[in-house]
Amino acid sequence: MSPQAPPSWLDRLAEAVARPGQSSAFDNPLAPAPDARHSAVLVLFAPGERGPDVLLTQRAATLRAHAGQVAFPGGRVDPTDAGPAAAALREAHEEAGVDPAGVLVRAECSELYLNVTNFRVTPVIAWWPEPGPLRPGDPGEVERVVRVPLAELTDPANRFVVGYRGRQAGPGFEASGLFIWGFTAAVLSWALQLAGLERPWNPTRILEVPEQQVRLPSRQELRRDLSEQQGLSSQDAAGQDEVDVP
Repeated sequence: MSPQAPPSWLDRLAEAVARPGQSSAFDNPLAPAPDARHSAVLVLFAPGERGPDVLLTQRAATLRAHAGQVAFPGGRVDPTDAGPAAAALREAHEEAGVDPAGVLVRAECSELYLNVTNFRVTPVIAWWPEPGPLRPGDPGEVERVVRVPLAELTDPANRFVVGYRGRQAGPGFEASGLFIWGFTAAVLSWALQLAGLERPWNPTRILEVPEQQVRLPSRQELRRDLSEQQGLSSQDAAGQDEVDVP
């Protein structure tokens, strides 16, 4: 496949996130705590056999926390990173095998503060003009790497509101065999809307989160309404350094 130029809808998205008042995926963003840790995720679009798609990862089913949950590649911004975009590209290489040299960064969105984990997350919008092979990183952490067609995400039959423990927890998607909810679904829903790709869907349709995706150790129980904090948590070998964004 020869390299493809960014589509016009991606230009609209990049321009929209740069406008004041249009750059947050959360309706009521919170001010970050002074000691909040900075992280970034890569929202990577690419041309595919079924039209444009977006890159997502699925956490390993064997994990004690957040087993099977879907996320953008991403993690903590290290001191050696040049900024959020560099961190997101580095993480995409580590988690999914993406070659950073082939990725065109289009925009860095405003930070989204996740108070449950005390992370400031910067979504980085990017285009992969000539997609290469993908591979999951550590098999103990990443089970699948999937390029999900936007046609599936915009299909009204694949959209719903997430139900979690008797509450409504934001938008959700079922696509490419994945149940997408929380932070990832919120950012996808926002991006599709700003890009002008969203189609009318039924917000009264509610689907519950699969049980295997909500098994949390007691110390990581959610401490506030999921409709506000989007179901985020952090986990690495020390329990501190990586941001997990389902």
